[in-house]
Amino acid sequence: MITLGITRLLTEHQEWIEGKSVGLLTNHTGVDENLIHTIELLKGFNLVALFSPEHGLWGAAQDGVKITNTQYRQNLEGGQDETDNLCNRPTLQVYSLYGSTPLNWTEILKNIDVIIYDIQDVGVRYYTYLGTLFETMKALENVIETGKCVECIVADRPNPIGGIHIEGPMLEPSYASLVGPYPIPVRYGLTIGEVAKLFHAEQGFTFPLKIAQTLGWDRNMWFDETGLLWVPPSPNMPTLETATLYPGTCLFEGTNLSEGRGTTKPFEHIGAPWIDNQKWLTRLNAKQFPGILFRPIVFTPQFSKYEGEVCNGVAIHITDKKQVSPIELTVWMLSTLGDEFPHDFKLWEAHFDRLAGSDALRNALLVGTSVEKITEEWSAGIREFRERREPYLLY
Repeated sequence: MITLGITRLLTEHQEWIEGKSVGLLTNHTGVDENLIHTIELLKGFNLVALFSPEHGLWGAAQDGVKITNTQYRQNLEGGQDETDNLCNRPTLQVYSLYGSTPLNWTEILKNIDVIIYDIQDVGVRYYTYLGTLFETMKALENVIETGKCVECIVADRPNPIGGIHIEGPMLEPSYASLVGPYPIPVRYGLTIGEVAKLFHAEQGFTFPLKIAQTLGWDRNMWFDETGLLWVPPSPNMPTLETATLYPGTCLFEGTNLSEGRGTTKPFEHIGAPWIDNQKWLTRLNAKQFPGILFRPIVFTPQFSKYEGEVCNGVAIHITDKKQVSPIELTVWMLSTLGDEFPHDFKLWEAHFDRLAGSDALRNALLVGTSVEKITEEWSAGIREFRERREPYLLY
């Protein structure tokens, strides 16, 4: 089993936080190798504030649901006193970083010396935990103008889908958002600590950044090879199989197909009421994707798109996760939908482009550009990023 960054921070680098006022940016995934929460582990330190990303401190909120700071104290997101019971600190402040009102960082950080980031990421640009890290780092840099310098410690964790493969288009800066915060490929092959180092260096940030590295992880390892237990990083990321396909099938969020939300297989079940699933299946199976098999399915989402409606589509089964190229797979699926169902299939411009990181992929699909040409156009950006990331690799 590997040793997580949070464990190494609290056993080998305690001096980083001893005697300091600590803020903790975390959620339900912030646990050690024995599933003890980081909040609990920090009882012996001066923990003064908690910050939570999308889905809330306890991972209970669905995607896109805004969480106000007062909800933590109103028994709407994890129990009114659950945070206090964990920390035995009635005055502990809890802040949502996924609310509808911007935080006054200058005021919040007045009494904080260091912020620890301890969240399990999934290694995909769309995932808002990455954007939350970047926005927090920008806030730490901005308060330096007020004379306050707050350190940042990232408690590193494995990239669950490995640190070798890089895939997908680069984000164009004009399309930056919380689901695409920075010009990197969709699947970037870095740990969250390595990403933090890249952000810090490329943005010229001056606040102190420290990485509590994971011990025993190497770039070839997937999560099921770490000996760690899987804690679903968000409500619709129940398994490693989901995370394996998510870099690609998340793009279906920007279409009029269900991406499987509201089923037990989000991002693995794809369909819509107007799909002829046998017709689509024939096209997909003819391609013989490495590491993938398709099965025709009928499903009824319990929430999200097509709630309560019967959908026809395909289930994506993984036979060898290390062979799967999920983004190329999804582009093939999107291309066949345009061919087979041209009057029904729709790409939703704003959201699709936000996920893809530009309008290039949507425009290419609309004019029938071959998948081979689309993916080849990503090659130069991937090569450039592979070189860009080299100075920040820790493993």
